[in-house]
Amino acid sequence: MVQRKLFEPELKILFKELASRILNNNPNGGKIYGIPRGGVPVAYRLLGLLNSSFSLTDDCALANIIVDDIIDSGRTKLTYCHNNVYFDTLIEATSNYWYVFPWEGSSESSAIDIPIRFLQYIGEDLNREGLVDTPKRVVKSWDELYSGYQTNPNDLFTVFLNDSNYDEMVMLKNIDFYSTCEHHLLPFYGQVHIAYIPKDFIVGISKFSRLVECFSRRLQVQERMTQEICNTIESHLHPLGTAVLVEAQHFCMLSRGVKKKDAIMKTCALTGVFKERNNAARMEFYNLIN
Repeated sequence: MVQRKLFEPELKILFKELASRILNNNPNGGKIYGIPRGGVPVAYRLLGLLNSSFSLTDDCALANIIVDDIIDSGRTKLTYCHNNVYFDTLIEATSNYWYVFPWEGSSESSAIDIPIRFLQYIGEDLNREGLVDTPKRVVKSWDELYSGYQTNPNDLFTVFLNDSNYDEMVMLKNIDFYSTCEHHLLPFYGQVHIAYIPKDFIVGISKFSRLVECFSRRLQVQERMTQEICNTIESHLHPLGTAVLVEAQHFCMLSRGVKKKDAIMKTCALTGVFKERNNAARMEFYNLIN
C-alpha cells in the first residue's frame, strides 16, 4: 500500500467540502462529536468553519453529527452512530493508499497505534520493559511480512524463446514460504512445488521463488495463493501445462481451535496436459515431489 501524507493545501479543500456537506445536511446546526482519535482534531477544526448554531460535545449519545478523519471498513461508523445521526469524514479510504494526517506525525507513528491497541486489549502493561519498543518492531516487521503488496507479479517475469524446443518437464520443488491467513491473521507456512512443460517460452527458474514470495507475503488463503501462482505462470509462458502444489501447516489449527499439530493442508492447481487424470505428466509431477 502506498503511503500518502496529506498537506495543508489539500486539507483546506477537504475541510471546506466537509463543512459544506454538514451545513447542507444540518441547516439548523447541532452538536458535533469527533471519534477518537482522528475525529477529534477534525471536529475542532470544523467548528471554525461552521456558524454559531454548531457546537462540540464529548458525549457521543448527545451528538447529532459525528465526524472522523477517514472511513475505511465502515465498522467505526456502525459502532458510533445511533439513529438520526449524520456521519461524515474527510476522506473515504481506498485500497491504494495509507493516508497520514498532520496530527498523526509520520506514517509509522500512525500505524503504531494498531499494535498498541492490541496490547491494551489483551491486558498487557505497555510500560513493561519487554514491550516498550514492541509496537515499533511490529510495524517494522509488517514491511517484510506483507512486502508482496509492493510487488507486481507481472514485473517478475523475463521470458526467453524456447529455441532448443525443450518439451520435457521443468520443475522447482521445496520452495519454502511463509504467509499469513486472512481469517485469523495467524501464520501458515510450508513448501511450494512448481512444474511446467514449455511450448514457445522458458523462464529463469529463480523467478518461481520470487513469484511465491510475491503472493505469500500478503494476507492469503492457501487455495487462492496456489491458483494465483499457477495463473501467473500460465499467462506469461503459455506452456503445454502448469502444475502447482502447496503443502502447509496453519497456526489457526496448530495453536487454537482443533489443535491438530500434525495436520498438513495440500492444494493443487493444474492446467493443460497436467489436468488430464492419470496421464504421464501428472503422474511424473507427483512422483518427482515424493
